[in-house]
Amino acid sequence: MLYYIFRYFEQYDIPGSHLWSYISFRALLALILSLIISAWFGEWFIKWMKRKKIFEVERDPSIDPFGVEKKGVPTMGGIIIIVAMLVPVLLLGRLRNTYLILMIITTVWLGILGFADDYIKIFRQHKEGLKGKYKIVGQVSIGFIVGLVLYLSPDVVMRENISVPHKNQTEVVKHEQEAHKSLITTIPFTKHHNLSYSEMMSFVGEHKVAAGWIVFVLMTILVVTAVSNGANLNDGMDGMCAGNSAIIGVALGILAYVSSHIGYASYFDIMYIPHSEELVIFLAAFVGAMVGFLWYNAFPAQIFMGDTGSLTIGGIIGVCAVIIHKELLLPILCGIFFIESLSVIIQTQWFKIMKKKGQRVRVFRSTPIHDTFRRLDSQLDPTSRYILKGWPARPFHESKITIRFWITTIILAALTIITLKIR
Repeated sequence: MLYYIFRYFEQYDIPGSHLWSYISFRALLALILSLIISAWFGEWFIKWMKRKKIFEVERDPSIDPFGVEKKGVPTMGGIIIIVAMLVPVLLLGRLRNTYLILMIITTVWLGILGFADDYIKIFRQHKEGLKGKYKIVGQVSIGFIVGLVLYLSPDVVMRENISVPHKNQTEVVKHEQEAHKSLITTIPFTKHHNLSYSEMMSFVGEHKVAAGWIVFVLMTILVVTAVSNGANLNDGMDGMCAGNSAIIGVALGILAYVSSHIGYASYFDIMYIPHSEELVIFLAAFVGAMVGFLWYNAFPAQIFMGDTGSLTIGGIIGVCAVIIHKELLLPILCGIFFIESLSVIIQTQWFKIMKKKGQRVRVFRSTPIHDTFRRLDSQLDPTSRYILKGWPARPFHESKITIRFWITTIILAALTIITLKIR
């Protein structure tokens, strides 16, 4: 909104109006504004939730060896995050940008899905919340919508990176002159080579492009669902998910910026995606909202984000990565989310397999994996056998686990950026 107002003022040579054409200016403004909103609105929201006595379903204090109890802590803090993101984006973004519209739709869609889950847990006293199949349907639906829009919209184009041999036998990275629809994506650690979904489907002959788009839409659905669930599982300790997501948001912001700048895209040998610079505005607001939320969510938490926040956060990360064609970097960038999900899958599937054989065998002390680091052997189920019972040797305090997970995510984010050069 403000973007269009000040660009209108620019034609009358009003001082300062030209600043709104700079991505760096609007991004930093979005970051500051989202921080202020999350801090101000967060305080009001927490007080309001306490007055209404809307609290998180009581967490089991027996899993914490340090006896930390979390009673009377409000939930649905994801509302703070969503408001702190959307207000700066609506004020500072170019609202006719297809990519920005997709990010806003994703935020609202998954925010409503997460809110429904939290509502059922709190007001209807169903500990499990929204049934898993309904969550999956909601996640798959938004993934399908995003993939379909990216397929059908004429504004979604790119200029592929190509290498041109030079006289001194070096290669110069350039981009095609005309932007067009493309099904390529960046493969980490591989120089001058992008994965093409259409070439993957070359065995279908003349229909390979159509088949490639089907694969792309399915990949979008998979990415959005997987990352959204991974973020949801990671939200188990004070500040854990918010801190990790802020770091991931910074890395995605860098990737979005270099993808939208033809000079940097050539330098890093990646595809140039016109108009994707608006994602930088959104991600700046995303990071600001995460950091602002940590003001209240860091240990000891004054509010929990709930599924309203965690499902939305994961979906935003997944959709953004797909838009800038960096979805294959997510296993590295979102390594913590991936490990959290993998630990749950291993634990549940292994237990089911062994149960059919008449044995109660678990791999980890507890899952998601972050819970393993704060469990004592004395707190384990005596009727089950644990393969990794002695690991780790001693439990850690929640705050130490959280910070170490943050550090791990910083390393993974740095490695993700480095993959653009280590190819």
